[in-house]
Amino acid sequence: MTVPSTMIDTAARRGHPFHIVAPSPWPLLGSIGAFVLAYGAVHFMHGEPPYIMLGGLAIVLLAMLMWWRDVVRESRSGLAHTRRVRWGLRAGMGLFIVSEIMFFVAFFWSYFHNAFLFSPVVKSWPPAGTEVFSPWGLPLANTLILVSSGFVLMWGRGGLHRANQGRVVKGIAIAAGLGALFLVLQAVEYGHAPFAFDANIYSSVFFMATGFHGFHVFVGVVFLTVCALRARRGHFTEDKHLGLQFAEWYWHFVDIVWLFLFGWFYVYLAL
Repeated sequence: MTVPSTMIDTAARRGHPFHIVAPSPWPLLGSIGAFVLAYGAVHFMHGEPPYIMLGGLAIVLLAMLMWWRDVVRESRSGLAHTRRVRWGLRAGMGLFIVSEIMFFVAFFWSYFHNAFLFSPVVKSWPPAGTEVFSPWGLPLANTLILVSSGFVLMWGRGGLHRANQGRVVKGIAIAAGLGALFLVLQAVEYGHAPFAFDANIYSSVFFMATGFHGFHVFVGVVFLTVCALRARRGHFTEDKHLGLQFAEWYWHFVDIVWLFLFGWFYVYLAL
């Protein structure tokens, strides 16, 4: 479904490349949902039932779904996403990924501060008595799975340049499936962890860093799944495929972060 041209203030109409979409209720709905979610979370943390929190979460998810649906419709209209607008969207996605990089820098900063014994209260790394994972089992398998998914995704995107829609769909779908397999194996690994989250500083940083990375993998799997569905409907062409391009950028970011996590949280401790 496309947005009617009457709903978009087109570049041709105004003489500049930017567009103004129709008034949207989703920012307001999302704000209300975020407030209800936070309010319900506070009550849940104080022993109350989680119903308010879950209701707020449902409102937030609904706002996200409908808002992104409208963005997809704008991109399909052929009127809203001019060359200048697409440049701005790419810049915005790039800055978002930079902010995500800084998010993980905080975890690595904590890790290095303690691993290199800058902290006066840490005498050894990992702390004495801590049994760590061997990197050559599930961690190595997950590394191969996640890196392979990045190459498969690039192979699939290459189908755009050859007008091979089937290859595009297969590449995206297989990459999403490999991401889901990564999450399953990470859950298995957590189930066999020889330490608890609150055991010491190493275990806390380990679960925070790898856990948030797992959440990013989940977001990426959802992103790729939506792109696979869009690709089946023919939404992506060689000239217009911003959604797929952003999913690929995000997925490569997830891959690279994992390589650093695998190197420092697993291999470094095994040397």
